[in-house]
Amino acid sequence: MHNPLADEPLRLGEIELGSRLLVGTGKYKDLDETARALEISGTEMVTVAIRRVNLDASKGPSLFDVIDRDRYHILPNTAGCFDAASAIRTAELARDLLGTTLVKLEVLGDEKTLLPDPVGTLEATKELVAQGFDVLVYTSDDPRMCVRLAELGVRSVMPAGSPIGSGQGILNTNALRIILELVEGCPVIVDAGVGTASDVSIAMELGAEGVLLNSGIALAHEPLRMAHAMRLACEAGRHAYLAGRIPRRLYANASSPMQGRIAGAAPEPAGIAGE
Repeated sequence: MHNPLADEPLRLGEIELGSRLLVGTGKYKDLDETARALEISGTEMVTVAIRRVNLDASKGPSLFDVIDRDRYHILPNTAGCFDAASAIRTAELARDLLGTTLVKLEVLGDEKTLLPDPVGTLEATKELVAQGFDVLVYTSDDPRMCVRLAELGVRSVMPAGSPIGSGQGILNTNALRIILELVEGCPVIVDAGVGTASDVSIAMELGAEGVLLNSGIALAHEPLRMAHAMRLACEAGRHAYLAGRIPRRLYANASSPMQGRIAGAAPEPAGIAGE
């Protein structure tokens, strides 16, 4: 029997994900909370800042102690890189250490805004794609930049909803609409700036293939409850997008048929109700 709620998986190269929520691993109070939040979120892909994680067991517990690699795809990122060369080196280090060609590429412009540097992002993207990396690339919400990155062969274009960690949500829905219209050949995943569940739902309702977030969960007053909320919002927004919303109307449109009105009731003006 046909399942009316069936959906296609999110495809990133050869990887297929049932969950369209990608979750980061930074800023939690401890590793136990990190592990529980990931589980509750339902995510199947988690990001790891490879330059900031403890890789030496002799120095104490590591993030990798609580990430089940049979359950989650690890997406190493190049967070903290401010030029193409350091981002490329970090991606190569992650490939050697983790045995993966996946990388979330970040080339940042400055430490205050953490906005992506467009020139460095293009440079690093070209090199990593040429090396055979599966690149998911963080970028601004500039539609032409997103098109250029998609044309280079990345696995996903990841425009920021708003500055990293700002919690401002999606500041320019029109830009995202244009990106979704123009980008072809790879998924568009909204990355950065998510503050609460409604931000995730909005992104998904617009047609984004997924959402990546970290601070919105980790810095919430109750991270575990927020992880659950983000999961539900991602699912709800996706189903709403697939279902197709009703058109917006200036005037009311009656839900019930107008035939059989009570005798003596004033007739409705033509062209208003019951159209």
